[in-house]
Amino acid sequence: MEFTAGGRLEVRITPADVGKRVSVRCLSAAEAPVAKFTDTVGVLTSWNAGVLLITRRTGESVRIPESSLVAGKVVPAAPARRRGPAADFAELAGVTARAWQPVERGRLGGWELRAAGGFTRRANSVLPLGDPGLPIDAALARVTDWYAARGLPAYIQTATGAAGTQEALCAELEARGWRREVTAQVQVGGLAAVGDLDADVSRVQLSRSVDEPWLRRYQRFGVPGPHVLQVLGSGPSVWFATVPGSGDAPAAIGRCVVDGRWAGFMAVEVDPVHRRQGLATAVMAALARRALDEGASAAWLQVESDNDGGRALYEAMGFGVHHHYHHYRAL
Repeated sequence: MEFTAGGRLEVRITPADVGKRVSVRCLSAAEAPVAKFTDTVGVLTSWNAGVLLITRRTGESVRIPESSLVAGKVVPAAPARRRGPAADFAELAGVTARAWQPVERGRLGGWELRAAGGFTRRANSVLPLGDPGLPIDAALARVTDWYAARGLPAYIQTATGAAGTQEALCAELEARGWRREVTAQVQVGGLAAVGDLDADVSRVQLSRSVDEPWLRRYQRFGVPGPHVLQVLGSGPSVWFATVPGSGDAPAAIGRCVVDGRWAGFMAVEVDPVHRRQGLATAVMAALARRALDEGASAAWLQVESDNDGGRALYEAMGFGVHHHYHHYRAL
């Protein structure tokens, strides 16, 4: 990371740069045994009372005392991916939302309030893709009341790490005590590469609907509420994959939603006793081939940031991180 200009380190950012992507270097506290430089890159989301708040690509917020700055500058937006399908945040936000459609919707300006009896945060959270039309505190009060009326906790889904994402809203929520409970990656890749995976798909059965055995494999995560089938079946073109097992639940399952050029993969789960047999790869390959037949060319999926095994699997398939998303809960 290069800050020098004419041989000098310079702080070339001011509070007027709030909302821009910046790169800063600061010096460790004076009481540290050895002074060290620390570099931080992210969106400058506030600069108040001598403290900078920078939200990194991953959604992590870093507080930096102004007195510790030794260099800083505005930098361009994160570079576009060099492989895989090109897509902006707005397009992907719409595609991923249509794959987990709620049972009930409400509007608050550019915010969509979604509810589905508590089944999956993605269908039970606010999708804030515009201005709510109210001051932030009034908007959050309306959100909290809307979910309370349905016996649900209030969640807001935000995104970070790409042009047009919501680092500023993340900072506003954190400042008001909202807690970030989940962080996940939205990854994209070429669909043909998934369909071409070397996998035995002969055991994979595809269907337009789920049955009880499929749900038994999925329900090991404790699926709640009466709206499960409605949410799982939502989307422009939905496919379910099943690999039969020896017991009363499948050895592996998966779900794919085809939406124009995009195919989204989700609910890919394998019975622990059948892992490391290539079943997850077979499920995704079979679903990808069906999506290719429907004209899709790009793939996306969501994987929680702490799922090391899943991230390694998808990286090997050619997926890469597009942005991160988070669910904030009102306390």
